[in-house]
Amino acid sequence: MKARLAGCLLALSFCLSAWAEVPLLAGQDLAKALQGVPPCCVIDGRRELNRVRAPLSEALPYRPGLKIKPTASVVVLADSDGEALRIAAVFEKQHPGKRILAVKGGVQGWLAAKAAAGEETHPGAPGAGIQFVIPHNTCETGEPLQKLQSNKK
Repeated sequence: MKARLAGCLLALSFCLSAWAEVPLLAGQDLAKALQGVPPCCVIDGRRELNRVRAPLSEALPYRPGLKIKPTASVVVLADSDGEALRIAAVFEKQHPGKRILAVKGGVQGWLAAKAAAGEETHPGAPGAGIQFVIPHNTCETGEPLQKLQSNKK
């Protein structure tokens, strides 16, 4: 019993130490962290129902096995802070040395960061706000979403 408890505590401490390297930020803190290093990818780890209820056009839905090629900061949000940290730790392990940030407070934390950066919180609104290095979905590796084909004459 003691050995099992010790194993669980060791596994828990390992998970917490992995999460400790990923900052959990929201609002002005997140906006300030992204000020000089804008994100290339916003990863949305929320359940599908929550993504449909409050869609984020700039976000790439998370799924197990998702491969990305981060060129700048990666921002991860989810339904809970713990889930955001867990997903962020996956990307941190895949891309050591890259800047991975977890959003505290889920979609509200992300919208607060966008508002703190001067961006309106409704889709398509103009404003300086948080600028992206590249458009969303282009940081995902694998099969392209669209292929350009020309008609042969």
